[in-house]
Amino acid sequence: MTTTLRTEAVRVPESGLTTEARAAAVVWEREMIRFVKDRARILSSLAQPLLFLFVLGSGLGSLLGGTAGGVRFETFLFPGVMAISVLFTAAFAGISIVWDREFGFLREMLVAPVSTASILVGKALGGATVATLQCLVLLALAGLVGVPYDPLMLLTMIGLIFLMGFMITALGLVLAARVRQVQSAMPLVQLVITPLMFLSGALFPLSGLPTWLTVLTHINPMTYAVEPLRSVVFDHLDVDAATRARFDPGIVWGGWTVPVGVQVLLTVAFALALLGLAVVRFRRTE
Repeated sequence: MTTTLRTEAVRVPESGLTTEARAAAVVWEREMIRFVKDRARILSSLAQPLLFLFVLGSGLGSLLGGTAGGVRFETFLFPGVMAISVLFTAAFAGISIVWDREFGFLREMLVAPVSTASILVGKALGGATVATLQCLVLLALAGLVGVPYDPLMLLTMIGLIFLMGFMITALGLVLAARVRQVQSAMPLVQLVITPLMFLSGALFPLSGLPTWLTVLTHINPMTYAVEPLRSVVFDHLDVDAATRARFDPGIVWGGWTVPVGVQVLLTVAFALALLGLAVVRFRRTE
């Protein structure tokens, strides 16, 4: 008795913009599911920015006598704390792809009939969304540190936070491209994001800095994401020009004050460049 084996044609979906967008959406949805189910991650990620804002802000503010030019130090610190929250959350969102590689899920995604770019775009969008959602809690506390609840200001800040989160998640993906073990990922992330945080102007004004520190802040991509946040906040504060110049002098290149719009465009450029680099590195690695 002979058995006839039937062969079935396997249909591979045609690659196209719709397919790539659907793949990115699936990866984004997975990030949202992981975020919602991990309550410990939500609570722990909020603890650090709250300590920076209320403990560090109050402590350093006491050195200024509470206020300077009518501005509380916590008010100045608020945009920087938002940026720090985004920095840590988004960086770890990007580097979390190491877990996917270690447990084999990344390989399953990469053998799917979609491009590596769509997978990483979905990951970057997911990290940016998670960082933005967590910052909504901090935005709700804005009034406690003297930041007004202006709807346009808050919407603008949410957009800037999302853009910053996308850029930092892309940076995390670049760092994760060659890392094979989770144990190696954590020290690498700390090594990179710590100088990004301290050299971005998140914790101190950009005015009156020594030359070497000014140079380092100007070559730090985070600076061009932090300054628009602070500029938006100070645009809605009633302060005189001298106080504004002290706490929010902007970014100056050789006597030219870089417009906020140019800073945002530079952040977009950094984000796209990092994402492109991540795609290239993953294609060479996998």
